[in-house]
Amino acid sequence: MSNCQSCDMPLSKDPEGGGTEKDGTKSSTYCSLCYGKGAFYYQGDDVREYQKMVVNEMTKKGWWRPLAWLFTRRIPKLERWQK
Repeated sequence: MSNCQSCDMPLSKDPEGGGTEKDGTKSSTYCSLCYGKGAFYYQGDDVREYQKMVVNEMTKKGWWRPLAWLFTRRIPKLERWQK
């Protein structure tokens, strides 16, 4: 997969090269901002709340809010959020 299946960030842009599993191996599914040591950092299951959190974090890093929202539209369709 080329994008994180939690936040949709391209894994090629991940500063850590991907999240980590419990055994320390790199995850090929989730980025280091969402996943580490085999667990998600955001423990909730409300995808809309998660999207808002991601947009807020992106705007803190200088993204224009409408553009940040545009980049998070696909989050509900990602593997993590399918139930």
